[in-house]
Amino acid sequence: MREESKKATLLLVDMEYGYLTVEFFRKLPQDAEKGGNPTHSLFDRYNDAYLRRIATTVLSYVNMVCGTLRHTIPKSVVYCQVREAKRSLLDHFFTELGKKEGKQLASLLNEDPAIMQRRTSLSRRLELYRSAQSEIEAVAWER
Repeated sequence: MREESKKATLLLVDMEYGYLTVEFFRKLPQDAEKGGNPTHSLFDRYNDAYLRRIATTVLSYVNMVCGTLRHTIPKSVVYCQVREAKRSLLDHFFTELGKKEGKQLASLLNEDPAIMQRRTSLSRRLELYRSAQSEIEAVAWER
């Protein structure tokens, strides 16, 4: 499952990678203290303070993404591997179960007689309760 895990990891990184666009940086506020006057030339507008602000924003975002990926990548890898292991084990189990003969299956599925009797009596009691409940409801609706 190495390839599938790698694909899932790259997909997670790709989702985060595509979030910051040029439009994101264009929308950063440009007041006089932080980035100059938007009516000035392109060079004047993007002075050191504004560029530092962009760098700080990107660094904050990268640090946040790294923290997020630190937790989600292991989950993704484990999910891919566990899902495949589960499928593989179930396939093996069903194959082995299918090879058993009728008597072997009956012995595997054999229930303890005491538990069977208890289950049967509880089932009968449940039916009696349901029957009593329906009779009570019928009488209640008649009033």
